[in-house]
Amino acid sequence: MTQYLQETNMLNFRHSSIQRLIEEKQWANEERFHKIQKIYNFVRDEIAFGYNRDDTIAASEVLRDGYGQCNTKGTLIMALLRAVGIPCRIHGFTIDKQLQKGAMTGLIYKLAPQSIIHSWVEIQYEGQWYNLEGFILDKDYLKKLQKKFSENEGGFCGYGAATDNLQNPQIEWNANDTYIQKEGINQDFGVFDSPDEFFAIHQQQLSPLRKWVYQNFGRKLMNRNVEKIRSHSG
Repeated sequence: MTQYLQETNMLNFRHSSIQRLIEEKQWANEERFHKIQKIYNFVRDEIAFGYNRDDTIAASEVLRDGYGQCNTKGTLIMALLRAVGIPCRIHGFTIDKQLQKGAMTGLIYKLAPQSIIHSWVEIQYEGQWYNLEGFILDKDYLKKLQKKFSENEGGFCGYGAATDNLQNPQIEWNANDTYIQKEGINQDFGVFDSPDEFFAIHQQQLSPLRKWVYQNFGRKLMNRNVEKIRSHSG
């Protein structure tokens, strides 16, 4: 289990901001079930759904940004879990870009690769591995998405979600698997000890120009589209 508890460049849980957060929340003093549940809920709801500059940023940068998507929120939750002694690993995939439609629009959507790098986190609890993916969308955003598509009572794909039940997805952790994008998966890369290991092998294949456009324009437009949903009062 030691490889699932190690600090890495991306899982930099000894960073002062991460240690300060753990101390403020007193997570280290909780028993294992509540360590996982409280960290999970924090990353799901206190770290808003949004798009960072790169998949490979360190956990401390995700925390500083205050927002993230599947890969970056995954990095943060892994760092926090390892910091309090919960073994975890990363499971890598790709998802179809249709999952991002609505958050990603117009030319940005057209230019995006068909398959997008995705991951979820696997934790070991009571001798069993559980899949954690339901932390990607914060509850405020998800509630507005559910309201916008209130007539949809079944499967849904778009705006950062891919689920077989938009109105009641399994996003609460109670010693179970959680999912919110699983239905968009189209390729499985298997499990890796750390995000550093995964992204050393699998990264989004973008030309330097497309990467620059995404970092400086695309993701900002996507974050704006997400915020329109989150702040919509209708």
